[in-house]
Amino acid sequence: MEKIGILVISYGSRDTAIIDALSRSIEYDTEFYIVDKQRNPFNLRMAERRGEHRIIPDLSVDEICNFAERYKDEIDFGIVGSEIPIIQGIRDLLEEKTGIPIVCPTRKCAIEGSKVSQRILLQKCWPKANPMFKIFDPKEMGDRSKTEFKGWLSELGGPEKVVIKPDRPGFGKGVGVGGEHFKTIEEAYTHFNSLYGAGGSEKVIIEQKIDGEESSFQAFCDGKHLAVLPETRDYKRAFDGDKGPNTGGMGSYKGERELLPFMQLSDRKEEINIVEEVFRELAGNGSNPNLRGVPFYVAFMHSAEGPKILEINSRPGDPEIQNILPLVDQDFVEVCLNMIDGSLHSVRVKPLSSVVIYKVPPSYGGYSKQFPDRVSTHEIDSPIDLDVALKLVEKNPENLRLYPGSMEIRSDGRPYSLSSRTISSVGMAARMEEARELSLETIGKVLGGSLWHRSDIASSDHVGKSIEHMKQLRAK
Repeated sequence: MEKIGILVISYGSRDTAIIDALSRSIEYDTEFYIVDKQRNPFNLRMAERRGEHRIIPDLSVDEICNFAERYKDEIDFGIVGSEIPIIQGIRDLLEEKTGIPIVCPTRKCAIEGSKVSQRILLQKCWPKANPMFKIFDPKEMGDRSKTEFKGWLSELGGPEKVVIKPDRPGFGKGVGVGGEHFKTIEEAYTHFNSLYGAGGSEKVIIEQKIDGEESSFQAFCDGKHLAVLPETRDYKRAFDGDKGPNTGGMGSYKGERELLPFMQLSDRKEEINIVEEVFRELAGNGSNPNLRGVPFYVAFMHSAEGPKILEINSRPGDPEIQNILPLVDQDFVEVCLNMIDGSLHSVRVKPLSSVVIYKVPPSYGGYSKQFPDRVSTHEIDSPIDLDVALKLVEKNPENLRLYPGSMEIRSDGRPYSLSSRTISSVGMAARMEEARELSLETIGKVLGGSLWHRSDIASSDHVGKSIEHMKQLRAK
């Protein structure tokens, strides 16, 4: 087998899943050079086998570049899954200083860096996919902001019918949803004011709140072609029943085929048409290598009026890419090399369902405050016991994965949870219910740390409600 050195910038479980997919290559002997936020147990083991593991807690692009420069003769390509270094221009810097080709968009093509720019781009390419929106720019609006604010809320139907978003990427933070984060004009204005003009120039978007069901669209890109991946569904809210605050994503599911259970083929076709039109706009003459990677991870809301775009991201979804990578039915190293040389037309994915479930610490999502009686205080900050869960995965490698994320190996040699999403399980099977049961069983065997998880990810009740909701919307 040909040896190949791969640089991976790791932030959490999404990147662990990327490393896992690359390590399963049957054509290449992989050697990993991993930059990590912490001593992730999976990443540490993969790099110690062959390669190098470096901890850079803030993922400083300059420090990452210094690390890559040191090993540039051993590294054949790099891949980045986290939005922060992509927005900061990690690819631009690495390719300029080291010559290592990187699988991720350049800074210029990291369109999630500005929600305002996204809305303007969509208005040009496919205005029907935009909800009604208005941009509040302190440089242009000045003292008219409060009057304009009240007038726009009235036009959209009141404070419970709007979403207020900061222009900057906040990874879900700062977004205010009417009826959840505020219910009166005064409460909405307080939220708006906490964002507007921050630092003297912060723009804010106030847009129409869309009633519908959400799907996640992802596609690999070689700069010339889009290799569209199957649909997935994310669970952003912290608690069962879609209650509690938004999080980075508590889990997700993929259906048995390319569609989600509540979607129709026409929904899928329109999503592809919309994203391809955006791609053509950004590709210019039909080719733009700056779009290499996953330039389009799109949150669609399927409404009575058709698919609407909530946001576009320039990297793989977390957790949604974890639904896909274990099911890629070809060598993922080869997929990355084809993205680099511009020859990736499609990606084969097994026609199976997959369910991802995250386990998180008691502070995450405000769980310990909401449900103090459910938290085992003596377990907080205790070591995480992965032994039983790992044995399950070892016995059933075709149907299970376990991806540590916000977890570190400490001086005693044992893993501990940090403050964010600690670890995810992935169950894969012909039927979604079976995939869900596998994922639940595996994550349930992760012990210690007083960790918790949602119990309704991909449940028949939740999926059934989505199907019924879409029937009602289509009937309108």
